[in-house]
Amino acid sequence: MGLKAGIVGLPNVGKSTLFNALTQAGARVENYPFCTIDPNLGIVPVPDDRLDRLAALLRPPKTVPATLEVVDIAGLVRGAARGEGLGNQFLGHIREVDALVHVVRCFAGEVTHVEGTLDPVRDLEVVELELALADLQTVDKRLEKVQRELKVGVKAARDQLPVLEELRAALGAGTPVRLLPPTDKRQLVIDELGLLTAKPVLVVANLDEGQLRETSPPVARLQARVQDAGGRLVGLCGEMEMEIGQLEDPAERRLFLEDLGLAEPGLNLLAREAYTLLGLITYYTYVGGTELRAWPIPQGTPAPRAAGKIHTDFERGFIRAEVCGFADYLRLGGEAGAREHGLLRSEGKEYLIQDGEVVHYRFHV
Repeated sequence: MGLKAGIVGLPNVGKSTLFNALTQAGARVENYPFCTIDPNLGIVPVPDDRLDRLAALLRPPKTVPATLEVVDIAGLVRGAARGEGLGNQFLGHIREVDALVHVVRCFAGEVTHVEGTLDPVRDLEVVELELALADLQTVDKRLEKVQRELKVGVKAARDQLPVLEELRAALGAGTPVRLLPPTDKRQLVIDELGLLTAKPVLVVANLDEGQLRETSPPVARLQARVQDAGGRLVGLCGEMEMEIGQLEDPAERRLFLEDLGLAEPGLNLLAREAYTLLGLITYYTYVGGTELRAWPIPQGTPAPRAAGKIHTDFERGFIRAEVCGFADYLRLGGEAGAREHGLLRSEGKEYLIQDGEVVHYRFHV
């Protein structure tokens, strides 16, 4: 689907370490600000136990997981909205992503902190403020344009003016645009302007090994701050996730996790939370006995549009979707068993694809 999540935060908080752990792409990790200037890009497979279980049942020649494109964006600093620290360039990279993974440093250690001291809540608020100030500049510029258009009787300007004034008031009060009640008119303006604070945000607390076992006071304060704002937070140790990702032997990886008292890598939780953040679900196709594939779609997607994610011809010539729930499909040994027991349903154009369903499309072009 081309979905992009941008990793943001202050310099030296572990953004590139997290990116490396996610992608094993070898992005540079150095102990000085602005090490990452051009954004690093990586494609991350989404961990999916259901896909693994389907693969074990069907034994397809090819299995394709859902993926998420991850962008490692350079660190923001105070004044980024005014251009400090190449801020305008970095903010431009943020505009191009669908969601933000905001890494906040909670570990101490010898790595230089750009603010001089460790304070996760302050660091979170520094980046939030810079994004809000950048949005405020964007809204102010559009307001100036709309006010000029009003003088010459442009109708669209009359519609946009109250929305822009609402956005400006919210941003001036420190309210991210994503927290405003959704309306069609507001969403049109937000999409057109590409506002940064409209993007969904997942906060990642970058911990040390000790903080994985016991919540430290800085982490507790960060948790409270994120929860009070209605946000989502994942705690993990970036350095440790890199080590886990480098273990190719599944048994060795399992033992490593057991020694740490972890049921799974923190990145699995991060991927699931990112999915939830983007409002995504997954459905599966098994085509011609050759390819089993996971497809991410927004929750509430009609069957023809979901088919169009595979190919535009599927949507254009959609006839029906043959659908089976994951549990039934697995229990009955696949499509033949589901059909035999009457659990392979035929659904039309109005049907909304549900999470975990295995779908076969009938179409004609």
